[in-house]
Amino acid sequence: MASISDLPVLRFGIVADPQYAARAPHVGMNRHYARSLAKLAEAIAVFNDADLSFVMTLGDIIDRDFESFDDILPVYDSLKHENFFLLGNHDFSVTPDRLADVGQRVGLVSPYYSFVRSGWRFVALNGNEVSTFAPPEGHPYREIAASRLADLRAAGAINAQDWNAMPSDEQFAWLSDEIKAAAAAGERVIVMNHYPVYPPNEHDSWDRERIIPLLTAHEHVAAYFSGHNHAGNSGALDGCHFLNFKGMVDTETENTFAIVEVWTDRIEVRGFGREDNRTLELRR
Repeated sequence: MASISDLPVLRFGIVADPQYAARAPHVGMNRHYARSLAKLAEAIAVFNDADLSFVMTLGDIIDRDFESFDDILPVYDSLKHENFFLLGNHDFSVTPDRLADVGQRVGLVSPYYSFVRSGWRFVALNGNEVSTFAPPEGHPYREIAASRLADLRAAGAINAQDWNAMPSDEQFAWLSDEIKAAAAAGERVIVMNHYPVYPPNEHDSWDRERIIPLLTAHEHVAAYFSGHNHAGNSGALDGCHFLNFKGMVDTETENTFAIVEVWTDRIEVRGFGREDNRTLELRR
């Protein structure tokens, strides 16, 4: 019989970029939008057979069109575990009059939030807050986004792309406060965002230069999980792990999702389909 020390502290499921739409595949990008319904159902069947605390989808639930939510969200209804979403850039590929409805449509009370499970604080960011596509037309964040994008382009930054974005200064301050509050409570932290920040990549959040030092400066911050870059990526800085999960929408038949096990000394990522298995050693 296994002892308590032989068991993980908690387990949770990860899905990245289902990017569903009832549209023909983009063969050049190897994206098969309509196939994501079956892939997601397959992932949920695996999740339902596991002892999980929750499942998190790391954004790009849909590819486009507000009506796409009507097809994919019912697939999640079969999930037996607590279900969390954060939003990606494609979730805002809707008509301007529906932009303000996206968060509510997927059940978000707040576009960024945190929750605690078994002594771990999970911080879910709204990486789209300052962007050229997510704020309502005329919102000041669109102007700030345009200025930030112009500066990045002038500097030749590889992530100077209009399909990237960043949290606001207010949200960044909130993230810092969450990290401090977790330390005071004796909790370890995993931050989750649609946009990666490391290793350097064209898909990175526009404010990667301020997020990375914040996370690496605190030993109780264990990892940063993201989607957006469908090819996947990983790296570590000063003991903090940065893991970019692969996109479910890619390929016609191969799936990709993960079950993450959190242990006292490490994080084990069990990959399914195209997702890799990984062991992430925790900072002491």
